[in-house]
Amino acid sequence: MSLLRKILYPFAVLYGEVTATRNTFYNKGILKSTAFEIPTIVVGNLSVGGTGKTPQVEYLIRLLQSTYKVAVLSRGYKRNTKGFIMASDTTTVAEIGDEPMQYHTKFKDVIVAVDADRVHGISQLSTLKNAPDVIVLDDAYQHRKVAAGLNILLTSYNNLYVDDTLLPTGNLREKIKGADRAQIIVVTKCPEIVSEAQQFEITKKLQVALHQTVFFSTIKYSEEIIGKRSKLPTKALSDFKVVLVTGIANTEPLVTFLENLSCNFHHLQFADHHNFTQKDFQKIYEAYSAIKTDKKLILTTEKDYIRSFKERDNVYYLPIETDFIEHKEDFNKLIKKYVEQSSRNS
Repeated sequence: MSLLRKILYPFAVLYGEVTATRNTFYNKGILKSTAFEIPTIVVGNLSVGGTGKTPQVEYLIRLLQSTYKVAVLSRGYKRNTKGFIMASDTTTVAEIGDEPMQYHTKFKDVIVAVDADRVHGISQLSTLKNAPDVIVLDDAYQHRKVAAGLNILLTSYNNLYVDDTLLPTGNLREKIKGADRAQIIVVTKCPEIVSEAQQFEITKKLQVALHQTVFFSTIKYSEEIIGKRSKLPTKALSDFKVVLVTGIANTEPLVTFLENLSCNFHHLQFADHHNFTQKDFQKIYEAYSAIKTDKKLILTTEKDYIRSFKERDNVYYLPIETDFIEHKEDFNKLIKKYVEQSSRNS
């Protein structure tokens, strides 16, 4: 353990006890959780960022939107507004945050809303004239005020929650025991091939309970990169010199993917959900101008593109999706069964 971690360790112990006490109060009904008749699916994690919540939410949208009216409710991290806001044709990133704007931009028939108070947000959505049939709660695993019908817990293949420690020495928001609330655990960002033996060992390491099912997913990169005026085949990136700009929690999978493409890139890395300033843009375009060839471009993530780059030239983003290594249909059946049964009983 590093010196800094040793210094911070007492604070991690205190933080763990506070969050554990809070969970106990909710478990015993001392603090109130509100259940809703409308099916509610939580997608979240025990750690801070980097587990692939956004592509998992998008997977659920694609799975359900042809059968049900879907709504996505987020906190709206780093937005400059407060309260309940539902996305419309005139909504900006500043009003609802980058991830909700990404959902709103890609899925026109899906209701996208933000509210830090998820109970209030669900209540508002339920009173709409064209109310949703199912609500996906983005990053609400620790929002115990809502008694969700289905909890999906994500953990990254290269940083399982059982290998992590509590804030501030590590990245865990609560003790590992909090994983017990999940009915589904998805190990995300796996290599394309994970043997059955490896899956068994990871499942065993996670100490999965009888009420839980574990799935393994990977990142599927698009065959095209998309810019303001054009698209290019992703495999063509090997022909370009690239300035890679990221403002996400975990860049390792993307960096590895580009390296495997033999892409020549210079990486400018910023913090997760970074709000790019004029100084940042100056640094980015100076790096771009320094490349002495016409075969050059700026590449970023979809979230960063929607937040800060969609009106800028020479910038492309690489879309990603969640894909399951095995048992994809089993995962789909679990989700559809929950929504169908909950809808029938409401």
